[in-house]
Amino acid sequence: MADQRPDLPAWRSLLFVPVIRDKFVASAHTRGADGIILDLEDSVPEAEKDRARGLVAEAAPVAGKGGADVLVRINRPWHQAFRDIEAAVGPNVMALVCPKVESPEHLGVIAELLDAFEAARGLKPGHTRLVALVETADAYFRVREIARATPRLVAISLGAEDFALSVGMQPIGETLQAPKQTVIIAARAAGILPLGFMGTVADFKDLEAFRALVRRSRTFGFACATCIHPSVVHILNEEYGVSPEAVDRARRMIAAYDEAIARGIGAVTFEGKMIDVPVVEREKALLRQAERFAARQPK
Repeated sequence: MADQRPDLPAWRSLLFVPVIRDKFVASAHTRGADGIILDLEDSVPEAEKDRARGLVAEAAPVAGKGGADVLVRINRPWHQAFRDIEAAVGPNVMALVCPKVESPEHLGVIAELLDAFEAARGLKPGHTRLVALVETADAYFRVREIARATPRLVAISLGAEDFALSVGMQPIGETLQAPKQTVIIAARAAGILPLGFMGTVADFKDLEAFRALVRRSRTFGFACATCIHPSVVHILNEEYGVSPEAVDRARRMIAAYDEAIARGIGAVTFEGKMIDVPVVEREKALLRQAERFAARQPK
């Protein structure tokens, strides 16, 4: 695994909440998600956009009072995005989710706006992070550049439905596998988090199927994911998290490896299998991730 930036958030689950739905905002902190995304985009009708922006400052501390990070998904058209950013920047908003990112320059403009708003509001430079959604064919071919566009960027995802529409294909596991793997690799190479699943999630009511999908997605390298329904948050936390059993096994493997090397044994086995440096380093990375999750505030 490429080196992961040490400043990344400890995310497994990010739950979308329409900022105009007071009931959902009020209960968001009880859902157990690592992050709450206050949505200004798809879940807000055009006629409600202005009102939605005015709700962010009040909704952010409510959604985050259980310890979750608060993010805001902005709109794509610049005339709306500028106003969304102006409304969102504040001490209680950790990051902006940016849809339909087309290029590193696109994120550069947003980062420049954030510099100005943060300075004007007395926030520490770099306070507001970014999450990029790659959702078009053209942007896909620039995903490596986008992943390295700005130090504010902490995560990137392929927007499956919009991307599939852009390239004229059906959004199913088979067609999305290669594009999603590309995004995972670009994210890992840049040291940021790859968000998402392998395939799409059409029916979140089938929780066992959802768990199987997330478990498979982790084997491909995904680190966390967004969701639209609170019933799946615990599955994301479990499958993208690190279980006590995995922590125990990692510690035992590392100890066995270190002991064998100290004794001058070249071929090291653990639980009947050969292990070498990449295997051990993967387990060390898992322990570091477990520590990051454990350090999160209780929900």
